[in-house]
Amino acid sequence: MTKGKYTQKQISILKRAVSRDWYMMINHGAVRAGKTKLNNVLFLMELLRVKKNAALDGVDKPMYILGAVSSGTLQTNILREITNDYGHEFKFDRHGNFTLFDVYVVTTFTGSIVGLRAIRGMTAYGAYINEASLANKEVFDEIKKRCSGRGARIICDTNPDHPKHWLKVDYIDKADGETIVSNHFTIFDNNFLGKGYVDNLIATTPSGMFTERGIYGRWVIGEGAVYRDFSEDCYLLAEKVPTDDIVAYFAGVDWGYDHHGAIVICGKTADGRVYLLEEVARQYQEIDFWVEVAKDMKQRYPRLKFWADSARPEHVARFQREGLNCHNADKSVLSGIEQVAKLMKQNCFFVVADKVTKFKDEIYQYVWNEKSGMPQKHDDDVLDALRYAIYSQVAVRDWLI
Repeated sequence: MTKGKYTQKQISILKRAVSRDWYMMINHGAVRAGKTKLNNVLFLMELLRVKKNAALDGVDKPMYILGAVSSGTLQTNILREITNDYGHEFKFDRHGNFTLFDVYVVTTFTGSIVGLRAIRGMTAYGAYINEASLANKEVFDEIKKRCSGRGARIICDTNPDHPKHWLKVDYIDKADGETIVSNHFTIFDNNFLGKGYVDNLIATTPSGMFTERGIYGRWVIGEGAVYRDFSEDCYLLAEKVPTDDIVAYFAGVDWGYDHHGAIVICGKTADGRVYLLEEVARQYQEIDFWVEVAKDMKQRYPRLKFWADSARPEHVARFQREGLNCHNADKSVLSGIEQVAKLMKQNCFFVVADKVTKFKDEIYQYVWNEKSGMPQKHDDDVLDALRYAIYSQVAVRDWLI
């Protein structure tokens, strides 16, 4: 390792990691702060240490757990980065595991309870858990139980979540600097990021919770309104919509009955502006009503794609049978809210004022739940449909279809 390759914060933690013993090290905080890069090198160092410890037990090929939320995050956050930085190539066996430094690394996906299958019954000499706050708690606990080999240690990295999250309450808050070591990162700890990049990141990160977590790495709840950057300046008249600039039309669908069902239509320009063009929100309407609404919209907006709540697959199937270009929405709540909020923060979100009604009420009543750290589940029908539309369209990078 050379000093030029690591930040001062990373070097300090690496020195701490090799100079004194510990059981669990949790590196947590802001995005792009260097947490995962640090843990990747700690992972390689731990494998070398594991091999020596296992030899004392007469174990020729010790096992180690590598946990990630999904196969995608395992590749992008860890394996590909290690290959790029250190040149290690990974050859997987039929179980999706690999051997490195003569240690058998068992991969498991922590995002659901299914992750238990890969690790039950094994004796591990350590573990590396990426994005630990997103891990299923039962899987996390099982990983901890499996780490019973001589000198086994666990390293974790994570972005912050709400302050009552089990990882913070049960581990970070109990860090004593000896058994559990907790290292907090802010965006400013990564001195390799250019000032322009950091300034732009701060300027485009939505206010409130997203800034507190993403920039300063704090475990906070979102207080008050979810969309704090929304202002009346977002409203405009229909004739002010630059229809010639719109390159894609797409809709969000939130099914309802006792509560309002809603369909919203959005248009996006090539330079990233999004216009909420209209909403239809009704209670006590059957699927036939929504089919007629959607068909009318299809006639008025070219190449219209519908992103619908997957909770009612029979309704999605009905839309498809009716010749509507309808797909299951990506319903990721916080990621979707952040995407919508970014547009508001960047002054890239506009609403045709005389084409929406319920939106005007919901935007100010959509607030955070202090206990769960998620939005309150009321007055959110149109805003859910809007989130489905915008985030799903962005997530698939499919603006022009």
